Amino acid sequence: MKELSYLNKYLYKYKIHLTLGVVFVAISNVFQIIPAQIVRYSIDYIVDNTKLYRAFNDMGEQAAFYDEIVISILIFAGLILLMSLLRGFFLYLVRQTIIIMSRLIEFDLKNEIYTHYQSLPLSFYRKNNTGDMMNRISEDVSKIRMYLGPSIMYGLNLIILFIILIPYMLSINVELTIYALIPLPILSFSIYYVNNIINKRSEEIQISQSGLSTFVQEAFSGIRVLKSYVREDQSIGEFEKESIEYKTRSLRLTLVQSLFFPLIMSLIGLSTILTVYVGGKEVINGALSFGNIAEFIIYVNLLTWPVTSLGWISSIIQRAAASQKRVNEFLKTKNDIITKENIKTELNGEIIFDSVSFIYPDSGIIALKEVNFSIKQGESLAIIGTTGSGKSTIANLISRMYDTSNGDIQIDGRNIKDYNLSNLRGQIGYVPQDVFLFSDTIYNNIAFGSDDLTEEQVFQAAKDADLYDNVIDFPEGFNTKVGERGITLSGGQKQRVSMARAIARNPKILMLDDSLSAVDTKTENAILNSLKRIMDGRTTIIISHRVSSAKLADKIIVLDDGKIVEKGTNKSLLAHSGVYKALYEKQLTEEVTLVEE
Repeated sequence: MKELSYLNKYLYKYKIHLTLGVVFVAISNVFQIIPAQIVRYSIDYIVDNTKLYRAFNDMGEQAAFYDEIVISILIFAGLILLMSLLRGFFLYLVRQTIIIMSRLIEFDLKNEIYTHYQSLPLSFYRKNNTGDMMNRISEDVSKIRMYLGPSIMYGLNLIILFIILIPYMLSINVELTIYALIPLPILSFSIYYVNNIINKRSEEIQISQSGLSTFVQEAFSGIRVLKSYVREDQSIGEFEKESIEYKTRSLRLTLVQSLFFPLIMSLIGLSTILTVYVGGKEVINGALSFGNIAEFIIYVNLLTWPVTSLGWISSIIQRAAASQKRVNEFLKTKNDIITKENIKTELNGEIIFDSVSFIYPDSGIIALKEVNFSIKQGESLAIIGTTGSGKSTIANLISRMYDTSNGDIQIDGRNIKDYNLSNLRGQIGYVPQDVFLFSDTIYNNIAFGSDDLTEEQVFQAAKDADLYDNVIDFPEGFNTKVGERGITLSGGQKQRVSMARAIARNPKILMLDDSLSAVDTKTENAILNSLKRIMDGRTTIIISHRVSSAKLADKIIVLDDGKIVEKGTNKSLLAHSGVYKALYEKQLTEEVTLVEE
C-alpha cells in the first residue's frame, strides 16, 4: 500500500463520491439482509398456520383461513420484491459514486502522467522506449483504476456486510454461525491462490501474443525481402512454432479456469450442508425454527460472493501496487532543464557559444569539445561536418533540449538558462533532421505550433519552402491527409512541409538541421533562393553535411569529432586546402558523376 498511497490525494479530492458510496453500500446491504428475515417469518408463518388450517378440517372457517394465509404469503412476496428493487436502486447509486470516482481519478491520473511526460527533457525519451511509456499511461492506469473502483467497492461491501450480518447471526445461534462460516476462509484463500495462477498464466499468454504479433508485423513489413530470398517456408515454420507456444500457454490457462467454478460451488455446497445439518439438530432441540435454517442458508449465500471477492481483491491490489510503482518511477523523474530567472522577452537573436562541451547523459558519448563561436543579430551561420561530428547537438543546446556539460550559451547577452523555456522555444523555428508529420492535413501540419496563423501566411510559408506548387496539384490540395508520419508524401515533400512549419511562425532564430538532404539539386537551389529573403534580418543556423547549403551563410564552421577545425566564409575556406575544400571538391565530383550518368 506504500506505492498506492500516492492516490490518496485523489481519494481526498473525490471524498464526496467515496462518502456517499459508503452510505449507499450500507443501505444496499440492509435491503439485502431484510428479505432473509422476511423469508424466515413467512416460512414460520406457513409452518405454524398449516397446523391450524388442518385443525379447521371440515369446518366452514377453513376456506376463509386459507384465503388469509394466501394473502399473507402475497404480502411477504411483495415485501421481498420491494426490498430487491430498493437494493437494486442503491446498488445503482453505489456504482454511480464509487465507479464514477474511479473513472474520474483514471482521467486525472492519465492527464497528470501525460502532462509530466511533456515536461521531461529529451534525455528521458532517449532512455525509455515508446511502448513502455504507452503501457504506463494505459495498461498500468487501467489496473490502478480496478483498485480504485471494483476493489474499493467490493471491499467496502465485504466489511459493511460483515459488520451488520455477523453480529446478527451470532445473536440467533453461535454454533450455527460458526459452522456456516467455516468453509468461507478456505474459499477466500483458494480463490486468492487460483487467481494468482490465472494472472500469472494470463501474463504469459500476453507475452506470447505480443511475440506473435511482432513476428507477424515484421513478416508483413518485410514481405518483399522474404519473397526475394524465397524464405516463405521458413517464415511459416517459425510462425507455427510461435503459435504452438501460444496454444500451449492458452490450454494451461484454460485448465486452471475450468477448476475455478467447481471449487467455488463445492465450498458453497459444504457451507449449505453444514448449515442444514447443524440447523436441523437445533430445530429438533427446539432452539431454532425451520425459518432460521432458510434464513441462514440465504445469509451464507450472501456472504459467499464478498468472501470469494476477497481473494480477487487481494490480487487486484497487488497488481495495482506493481502498476503504481511503475507509474511513480516516471512521475518522480525530475526535469533537469531548470529556468533560473524565468525571463520572458522578445529575442534579437545574438548567440554566443563560450567553451561549450557536452556529453550525452544517457550514453556518455562526448558530442562537443570546447566549442566557441558567435552569431550577431540577423547573421547566418552554416555548420558543416560529417555524421556524428556534433552538428545536431548544437541545435539541441540552443533550443535547450539539453543543457551544456561545460561552458555557457548566451542569447542577447544573457545566459540561455535565464530565459523562460516556453518563451525561448516559441521564438525558435526548428526544422529537425528526422522529419515528423502528424496524421493530419498538410495545412494543419504547416500551421502546427502557431495559434493565430492566417491562410495567407500558411500559403506563403509553403511557397517559401517550394512546396505550394506541389500541394495545389493534389486532388484535395492543402486538405490532403498525409497519413501516419507523413507516409503519403515523398521524403523531399515531408522535409519541405517541416520547413514551411518552421518558417510560418516567423521565428527570431531559424535552425535548419540537414533539412535539404532528401531533395534534389534543383529543388535545393529553389529553396535556397527563397531562404535568401527569409534569412534577411533573422538569425539563421544551417546545419548540413552538404557544402552547397552553406553558400548563403555569412559564416561557416566545420566540425569534426565535436571540435571546430575550421572557421570562415565560403570564399576564405575554399582559398586554402582544408576539410571544407576537400568536402566541396568531393561533393562536386559526385554531382558531376550523377549528371553524366
